[in-house]
Amino acid sequence: MGDRGQSPSPRSPHGSPPTLRTLTLLLLLCGQAHSQCKILRCNAEYVSSTLSLRGGGSPDTPRGGGRGLASGGLCRALRSYALCTRRTARTCRGDLAFHSAVHGIEDLMIQHNCSRQGPTAPPPARGPVLPGAGPAPLTPDPCDYEARFSRLHRRAPGFLHCASFGDPHVRSFHNQFHTCRVQGAWPLLDNDFLFVQATSSPVSSGANATTIRKITIIFKNMQECIDQKVYQAEVDNLPAAFEDGSINGGDRPGGSSLSIQTANLGSHVEIRAAYIGTTIIIRQTAGQLSFSIRVAEDVARAFSAEQDLQLCVGGCPPSQRLSRSERNRRGAIAIDTARRLCKEGLPVEDAYFQSCVFDVSVSGDPNFTVAAQTALDDARIFLTDLENLHLFPSDAGPPLSPAICLVSLLSALFVLWLCIQ
Repeated sequence: MGDRGQSPSPRSPHGSPPTLRTLTLLLLLCGQAHSQCKILRCNAEYVSSTLSLRGGGSPDTPRGGGRGLASGGLCRALRSYALCTRRTARTCRGDLAFHSAVHGIEDLMIQHNCSRQGPTAPPPARGPVLPGAGPAPLTPDPCDYEARFSRLHRRAPGFLHCASFGDPHVRSFHNQFHTCRVQGAWPLLDNDFLFVQATSSPVSSGANATTIRKITIIFKNMQECIDQKVYQAEVDNLPAAFEDGSINGGDRPGGSSLSIQTANLGSHVEIRAAYIGTTIIIRQTAGQLSFSIRVAEDVARAFSAEQDLQLCVGGCPPSQRLSRSERNRRGAIAIDTARRLCKEGLPVEDAYFQSCVFDVSVSGDPNFTVAAQTALDDARIFLTDLENLHLFPSDAGPPLSPAICLVSLLSALFVLWLCIQ
């Protein structure tokens, strides 16, 4: 995930050894590592222990063709790095950079066929910054998730999308699409970095339709980047700030990596959490709220067995899912009329279209077409693979192929022939 498990190779402008500037970097990093979580110190020690393996490139690039020697040195450095992270694991449980380093170490050990048992790198030499060493190279921003991930894994991170809108319909991270009967407060997300809760209630007294009326989001404390922040939206009240009145993550150096933007005051709020690779959009249409999120895969999966109830992860529990017959029940507006209204903005008869028909017919409010349309627009922006944009009901079953139909027909004819005989 994060980048501090593998720092960039220091380069001297004239090809001279980078040792002096790296020592400066090491002292700077260690100077920031006096908080409870000591991951910065582990990162700095790893940088120092891999200096001799660098040939102007990455730590796994040998000098002078000594591939085996360099690989052995890298394995020792990685074992030391892993030992350091284990020692600070208790105080780093909620630290995204710590989890990034752990995953990065595991990946590098697999890539270089390093055994978990074996010699470790000697402790790094410590000393004062020498005169003339020049400025230290820039360190990766610990509050820029995408940059850290790309530098560590040498590829772009993966992202997941979830949404909830209408009466309410949930599109999970795994492209499941459910229409739910949930009332009251239900968690959409509950992991080490985020908690999102949606509260639903009937559209009106005695109405069958329920919609999201309140959304609460907690951005959990991340030591190096943000203080804990709470955002709460309700129908007719989409604040442009967190509950404490701030519009960013606080006074910490990475506070700007969490921010609120109001694209349309009162009806559209966008929250960006760059430190965990997350963007959230909350909208209000037709007296109800909708929620849409794009989140880094590693962040979405950072939860324990106790955090098992998350609509974005598992969809609606089976007991809370509306069946097809319930979704086709008679509503305040005729189905044909609702289909015509929804077809204007949703030409593909996918799950979004069918959700629109259900919402409009049951609620009797044509404005519910907007909720489905904007949910589809958000999915088009957030999904990395647009082949998954349009979803179709899972309870309809896969269509029979011509070959299957032919086999079924021949089997029936064979049984009939046996009966005649």
